[in-house]
Amino acid sequence: GTQMHGPAGGAVFAAPTIDAKRGVLYAGTGDGYTSEGSDSTDAVIALDLGTGERRWTSQVLARDSWILGCGNGQAGANCPNSLGPDYDFASPPILAKLRGGRQMIVAGAKSGILYGFDPQAAGRRLWRVALVHGSSNGGILWGPAADAQLAYVATSEYDYRSGRGPGGISAVDIATGRLVWTHAAPVLDCAWGRERCSQGQIAAVTVIPGAVFSGALDGRLRAYRSRDGKVLWQFDTARDFPAVNGGTATGGGIDFGGQIVANGMLFVHSGSTRTRGHALLAFSVDGR
Repeated sequence: GTQMHGPAGGAVFAAPTIDAKRGVLYAGTGDGYTSEGSDSTDAVIALDLGTGERRWTSQVLARDSWILGCGNGQAGANCPNSLGPDYDFASPPILAKLRGGRQMIVAGAKSGILYGFDPQAAGRRLWRVALVHGSSNGGILWGPAADAQLAYVATSEYDYRSGRGPGGISAVDIATGRLVWTHAAPVLDCAWGRERCSQGQIAAVTVIPGAVFSGALDGRLRAYRSRDGKVLWQFDTARDFPAVNGGTATGGGIDFGGQIVANGMLFVHSGSTRTRGHALLAFSVDGR
């Protein structure tokens, strides 16, 4: 007997991206929370920096309504009539500048699809490429990275119930959406055993000239050669380390934010709510 209201949802749960040249803020949005549809769910939207007014919306999937706890025989009072696949944009849109000076917006969704939009044509969608099977756990989750030619996209088929699933990384030509290379993570046992051991690459990607860093939920961090995906270096962070402040730092799965590169150092957070771990590791080329 309670009056229901809608639409609701389209939440923004990743940092927005500022386009200072055009005076615009870009944001990726999530799914809807009600049966009533909206044009701003599962979309990239552009807001005027000065006024907050919406400049344009480019929606990739309509009527994707989803709430945690609905479905699987559960019928909450506020559950949508029909559940969608939960294909949010969970990471910031990338405003990439190509070698010729042209700009593109690149955004990855939990559907496992990477999209290219034209910021000069009201966000017109130029291409889409499906890299992996999507799910509510996120085929593409915490953020691709890009240089002037390629977008580097970590992918995952992680299953929350089993704690397992494969992963990998792909490179896509920003101008055309063409898949340039892909590299599947080898299926190896985790340091803590096979239970809840996933090779899913959910964490955000970090790129520097010539190399791309991507970590996996099994704790392994790899540097890939940017032009062809060859593994240049790898390190298993899922072990114990003597901590500089005393005691022991325990590594685990690599999740959430990407690695930080600064002043010749590589900083890596190892540990996740999906796995054990609470370590911050610092690497240098010469080991100092």
